[in-house]
Amino acid sequence: MTAVQEKPARLISGPGMLLVWFYGVMVVGAVSRSAYQISTEFDRAPLAYSLSAVAGVVYGFITYTLVRGGETARRAALVCCAAELAGVLIVGTWTLVEPSAFPDATVWSKYGMGYVFIPVLLPLSAMYWLRKASAREAA
Repeated sequence: MTAVQEKPARLISGPGMLLVWFYGVMVVGAVSRSAYQISTEFDRAPLAYSLSAVAGVVYGFITYTLVRGGETARRAALVCCAAELAGVLIVGTWTLVEPSAFPDATVWSKYGMGYVFIPVLLPLSAMYWLRKASAREAA
């Protein structure tokens, strides 16, 4: 006898689909930008370019977990969004306090100002959505 597996709860219904779209755009932006910068001018700003690559990986993981769905994916996305927000706040503050440490901008520089502040707004929105999705599941 085989156990029937339930399909994971969807996280991309309604506004969740918009989050997936935004995270997908950020993946493409951060990964392509960092790949180009790392391959052509890494010695100019290695910290900034490496942080942009890390941001791209984080965005990719969050996108994957949102699409995957289910409680485990929701929790993983929530933890990743909290880490993303911490990164944006730390790097954003660091770029304001010690601009000489960043000869070139990262995705998270000045709280994502170069990306219309999407890097600071996106994890806040995603964390709200993921908590709301958890409340819906519990009800």
